[in-house]
Amino acid sequence: MKLDELVQHSGEWLRGTGRESDIVISSRVRLARNVASYPFVTRLMDQERSELAGLLRETIEKLAPQLHWTYIDVSALDDLDRQLLVERQLISRELAEAQGPRGVAIDQGEQLSLMILEEDHLRIQVVHSGLELQAAWEQMKRVHALLEEHLTFAFHEQFGYLTACPTNVGTGMRVSVMMHLPALVLTRQIEQLFRSLQKINLAVRGLYGEGSQPVGDFFQISNQVTLGRSEEELLKQVGDVVPTIIQFERKARDFLIKEGYENLLDQVNRAYGILKACRTISSEETLHLLSRVRMGVNMGLIRDVPLGVLNKLIIYTQPAHLQKLQGEELDSAARNVQRARYLRKLLAGEQDELSENN
Repeated sequence: MKLDELVQHSGEWLRGTGRESDIVISSRVRLARNVASYPFVTRLMDQERSELAGLLRETIEKLAPQLHWTYIDVSALDDLDRQLLVERQLISRELAEAQGPRGVAIDQGEQLSLMILEEDHLRIQVVHSGLELQAAWEQMKRVHALLEEHLTFAFHEQFGYLTACPTNVGTGMRVSVMMHLPALVLTRQIEQLFRSLQKINLAVRGLYGEGSQPVGDFFQISNQVTLGRSEEELLKQVGDVVPTIIQFERKARDFLIKEGYENLLDQVNRAYGILKACRTISSEETLHLLSRVRMGVNMGLIRDVPLGVLNKLIIYTQPAHLQKLQGEELDSAARNVQRARYLRKLLAGEQDELSENN
């Protein structure tokens, strides 16, 4: 896989398919694993790190015919390519900024990625479009079983799978959904929702997960602790609360229609108008305005923009993607101009190529 090819198509999770995809953008299951015969990443000597990286790469290449993934040497990439993978949510910022041998395996549909030598030896991730946690978990079980045929993972009879971070000990599992909740933000109910989630040990993060702040009304909701709970319990913990959040968001949207239709229509159309006419725009403002337009599309206030196009624009208007599309590195001011040009082109109806890829 050549990284330049990533900007020519979108991953499966960006396509706006799956259940409840107007509110749930994606469902993710992630496992943290460590190879039993090696220290944790922070305790690895240089020789051990190189040896382990080689072992894991060899395992990935053995499984390539079954999992259809490709290994990418992250340590050999330049800063722009690493940032591209972060924006694509295929690697974490931690892996991008780390030192020494490290890599990632990515499948053709970008549903499956496997980070090597991030915080743990392995971080396995499966992402599906819409509310599809069970489907993501079924795929994860198949991938994990194949890996266990070749690797022995660090496991304690009492504590479960051993991980670098104590909160991941046990199953080593993080279950999360990325949700678009603009109506709860507009009706000022979002903080109350956050407090309720914290009481049941669920974390709320931004578009890029741990360490990121919510921007553009996009939120990742996930379990905080794995120790003492089974995989099925963690899936149920997150899976049970998501329908309730969806119901709250739908009620908030109904309220906005009934109690403030003209104001809502004005906000949506202003956002759409700015995106179609702007000459320079920042990534933060773009996400904010795309959020309003996406809500307008899902509420039937705008009818000529496919949901998959808006999902893709959330990622493709980020700095690394813009520079890849342009074919050169750009400073902040030039990126703002290029971002505006890209938005104008796509939202003016020049969507044939983009729509085909979605």
